Amino acid sequence: MKRLLLIILATYLTSCVPTRIAPRFKSEDYRIMQAKKFKRKLPRETSFIFKDPKKADEFYHYINTKYRLNHNNVGYNVPITIEGKTCYLTYNEASIDDKKMNLLGLVVDAKLEDEGFTPLFDNYIERKGHWYIILTVYDENVKNCLLKDHPLQESTIEYLRNLKKVYLNTHNYQELLFIKKS
Repeated sequence: MKRLLLIILATYLTSCVPTRIAPRFKSEDYRIMQAKKFKRKLPRETSFIFKDPKKADEFYHYINTKYRLNHNNVGYNVPITIEGKTCYLTYNEASIDDKKMNLLGLVVDAKLEDEGFTPLFDNYIERKGHWYIILTVYDENVKNCLLKDHPLQESTIEYLRNLKKVYLNTHNYQELLFIKKS
């Protein structure tokens, strides 16, 4: 029994304990939810959120090229057409880190400092970042198209799913100039 307790204690102390885990979307590769619940600094708007595996500013370049914006107001009220109606797309990028705490390093350094030695470890927390794209679509009356009671909700979700799919599968955004603008 003592050996089992020692093994469990040793495993616990030598492992990194997660203190924050970035969201993982299980059933779909996106989630529709209030952006503020996803990350506190975002607005209280229902949004289409997906994980962005590409480098920083790639979505900016994608939107800029796809809608031929010439670097003007990229990300804010980009006009799009859904079912023949003009809607406006706004996006944000957000980073959420996974954090793990190294308990063994913390314990060893505390013991060394008590005995007057300099600490061996200087970083007790390990971080790994995950980037997410948050899309919000408004109609001409400034109503959120992703709300359940909006008549364009399903069409908007389908449009955003296709937008995400093309973004993730396109590596050269200049190819978008040869595709019909949607």
